[in-house]
Amino acid sequence: MERLTQLHAEMTGCERCPRLRAYCAQVAATRVKRYRDQEYWGRPVPGFGDPAAQLFILGLAPGAHGANRTGRMFTGDDSGAWLYGVLHQFGFANQPISVGRDDGLVLHQVYIGNVCRCAPPDNKPAPAELTACQPFLEQELALLLQVKVVLALGRIAFERYARLLKDRGIHVGKPVFAHGAEYLLDGRVLLCSYHPSRQNTNTGLLTESMWVDVFARARELIDP
Repeated sequence: MERLTQLHAEMTGCERCPRLRAYCAQVAATRVKRYRDQEYWGRPVPGFGDPAAQLFILGLAPGAHGANRTGRMFTGDDSGAWLYGVLHQFGFANQPISVGRDDGLVLHQVYIGNVCRCAPPDNKPAPAELTACQPFLEQELALLLQVKVVLALGRIAFERYARLLKDRGIHVGKPVFAHGAEYLLDGRVLLCSYHPSRQNTNTGLLTESMWVDVFARARELIDP
């Protein structure tokens, strides 16, 4: 736990990507009208969850006015509403909402991270920025010794996790991203889902039943 806390501090103080740091600072300074009276986090967002997690949820990046504002993964935006609602449904969270770091949310058996820890312009981190952030993900996974399932939310998270394994010299074959697909890689199951972004949920690419089915499967894998 102490090493994980130290790692979170290292993430929060990271200055590796000037473009991302400038963008986060700009968003935090200008804000948007509906959050004008709030102080934005505006820094890299560390991981969040249970140090004894068996499920690691891997997203893309903090939302500019979500986690970049609140300072906690998937907190304060529509994606978070989808995520924490289903986590509560399956017993992974003590409540179905996440609005701020002091809202009392506690996760059980789950840890949440992103492949990019800073909010990127247009929600599109550059390949070099993803590479710069990869060591944080690798260190988290090395510290979370009980993880059985990695749930990748979206193609980029899926590809970056596979690349991380390849960079460690682990043979992964040629896994293909598809909603609901799963692969056994390096002793852990890589489970895939569309990201619960507004673009995916509003268009029906990701439906509530599809989303629930993924977490039902994650629960089955953790508690067979």
